[in-house]
Amino acid sequence: MEVVSLRSQLREKAKQLAFFINTGKALTSTLELDKVLDIIVERANRLIPCERWSLLLVNEGEGRRELIVRLAKDGRRGSAKPRPIAWGQGPAGWVAQQAKPLLIEDRQIPLPPALRNWKCPRSGFRSLLAVPITNKRKILGVLEMINRADGRPFDATDRDLLLQLMGQAAIAIERSQLYQRMNELTVTDDLTKLSNFRHLNQALDVEIRRCVRYGSVLSLIFLDLDYFKVVNDRYGHLMGSRVLVEVAELLIRNLRDVDIISRYGGDEFVVVLPETGLRTTQVITKRLHRAFHRHEFLSEEGLKLSLTASFGIAGFPDHARNKKDLIRLADQAMYEAKYGGRDRICMARRRATRDQGGQVRSHSFPVSPLKRAVQP
Repeated sequence: MEVVSLRSQLREKAKQLAFFINTGKALTSTLELDKVLDIIVERANRLIPCERWSLLLVNEGEGRRELIVRLAKDGRRGSAKPRPIAWGQGPAGWVAQQAKPLLIEDRQIPLPPALRNWKCPRSGFRSLLAVPITNKRKILGVLEMINRADGRPFDATDRDLLLQLMGQAAIAIERSQLYQRMNELTVTDDLTKLSNFRHLNQALDVEIRRCVRYGSVLSLIFLDLDYFKVVNDRYGHLMGSRVLVEVAELLIRNLRDVDIISRYGGDEFVVVLPETGLRTTQVITKRLHRAFHRHEFLSEEGLKLSLTASFGIAGFPDHARNKKDLIRLADQAMYEAKYGGRDRICMARRRATRDQGGQVRSHSFPVSPLKRAVQP
């Protein structure tokens, strides 16, 4: 009998070893976080089938930590999108806070003191297993399971197996998150958190192809701060950097989510307005111009500077037939605004009578004057 039992145990261990080896191969087959999470829940349910489950990841920012449900099967149709779970709240929050698993084999057993006020589900709840997803003592998330599919309560063996699986999951999640952050850095400006020149190039390619395919239009605004060098010289580069961050925030507040806002370099910014004609773009640019007039830069530092910008506009296909010309013509229109006295808006246009090559020039339209506080 002992030999038979030993052979059975060995077969089970070999089965588990093969399972975790295959899981490791699956988790290393992709760097996309969503696919990694899909693999984790699929393998967890294969290891311990259950009626309901949720995979939550830690979200940190602005001094708070919470858990966000990324994937879930709650057994209810038409349920609302799950709300974030506060740190320490409920079983998942407790597991994240304590960085240790929680096993509730029977709803009647004593709960940890922090969970005494937790409202245990009354209908259909039998047992619960929640384990942390940790890597190098860092909490990445929590996997929570409710009710084994076979009706038995979760036990210590289930807990240990799930902890082993979450050890593999933590490495894969951290690897995917690092890859995601690296990708973001390649297309994001470090200072302003806007898209950078590389992302602008990629986005313009996509938008222009869409215009060609569907016969739509887009506009591009090129803007440059007036007398920005004076800010750096007078108040220092740290204050100059803070001004650029405020400019980015001002643009985000006054533009749509679908608009592409990029820091082109230095104190130059580019805005791409998909499916936006020139007449609407003029209105939008005037709104940005007024926003600069109203805003007091570095007010938290007690400086309350008034800064202006010069704007250039070009449209596809009105002025340009490719990305390079679109940027160049908007840039030229912006410089025309600079040469015309700054704090102006200029738009590229074709000459009424084309000369050789059909050159494009710019024209300005009136904007309200502003007495500049920062100027030589």
